[in-house]
Amino acid sequence: MTLPINGTFPVTIHVDASRTQGELRPIWRFFGADEPNYAYMKDGKKLLSELGQIGEPTKYFRAHNLLTSGDGTPALKWGSTNAYTEDAHGNPIYDWTITDRIFDAYLGRGLKPYAQIGFMPQALSVKPEPYQHRWTPRAAYDEIYTGWAYPPRDYARWGELVFQWARHCVEKYGREEVEQWFWQVWNEPNIGYWRGTPQEFYKLHDYAIDGVRRALPTAKIGGPDTAGGGGQFLRDFLEHSLRGANHATGQTGTPLDFLSFHAKGAPRWVDGHVQMGIASQLRTINETFALIASYPELKDKPIVIGVRPGWLRGLSGAAVGLSQRHHVFELHRSQFRPQT
Repeated sequence: MTLPINGTFPVTIHVDASRTQGELRPIWRFFGADEPNYAYMKDGKKLLSELGQIGEPTKYFRAHNLLTSGDGTPALKWGSTNAYTEDAHGNPIYDWTITDRIFDAYLGRGLKPYAQIGFMPQALSVKPEPYQHRWTPRAAYDEIYTGWAYPPRDYARWGELVFQWARHCVEKYGREEVEQWFWQVWNEPNIGYWRGTPQEFYKLHDYAIDGVRRALPTAKIGGPDTAGGGGQFLRDFLEHSLRGANHATGQTGTPLDFLSFHAKGAPRWVDGHVQMGIASQLRTINETFALIASYPELKDKPIVIGVRPGWLRGLSGAAVGLSQRHHVFELHRSQFRPQT
C-alpha cells in the first residue's frame, strides 16, 4: 500500500467485538528520555514505578548521556555521569557512582536498562570545548551538538571505557541479569548527534561492541538507532556490520543481535488543533522493514522501533502487519520534570 504524502482519503473500519482473533502480544516495551539524572529524583522514581507496574512482558528504559562528563546536575536536553576522566598524567579514572544510581533506579522499579553507549567523555573528545550546552526551547536545536557529539581521540581508550563499564555491570548486577539488557551505541548517528563521518561511527561502534562482548560474550548488542529509517546510512551500516572489516578485531563483520531505528511522526497545526502524522511513521516503518528484509542474514533479528510518541500506543499493531518475519518492539519517549 502506498500512502499519499499530502491530502486525505477515506478509510472504513469494521470491528466485530463478538469475535476473538487471539491474544494481542504487547510490543510497547521500551520507554526513554533525553535526561538520565532525573531517574533517581522524586518525579523520576514516580514515573519509573508507574512504568514498572505495567506488567509483562519486561519493560526497558533508554536514556542519553550515560557516559557524558559532568557532575550529574540535570538540565534540559542534558545529563552527565562523569564515568570517565583522566589524571594529570593522562591515566584513565573510571567512576560508576552515577551510572549505578541510574540503573539502580530502573531495576528497583521493575525496568531493565536499554543501555545506550554514549556520549563522548570530555577527556576523550577530539573537540572537548565547548562541552556542556545551555540549550533552551528558544534556541536553535543544533546548539546542543557540542564536544560530547564528537569522535574519540583514542578509539582503544573508548573501547576500554566500554569494556570497564560492562564488566562493572556484570560484577555488580550479575551475569544472568545483564544478559537480559540491550546494548547499543550512540543516538541517531545519521544526524547532528554524531559529528564524525559514517566511517568513524562504524569504528566507534566496532570498538564499543567489542568492549561489551569482551566483558560479557552473551550480551545482546545491536543498533544503530538512526533518526528515521536511516536510508543509505542504515544500508551502509548493515553492509559494514555483515561484511566489512571490524576496526577493533580485524575480523569480518560486527555482531548484531537486534536492529533499531526511530520512526518519527510529522505533526501539523491544522484549524486550531494538532494533526498527528502517523502516515510518516508508517512509511518509515514500511521502507525500513523492506531494507532490512533485503538481507537474508537478518530475517530472524528483532527490530526495535524507537522514539514513537506515546499517542501511538493504541496503534502499535499497525506495525506488525508490515512484516511477520521480525519481532517488533517499541520505544516511547517519556518526560521527566526537574524536581529533586
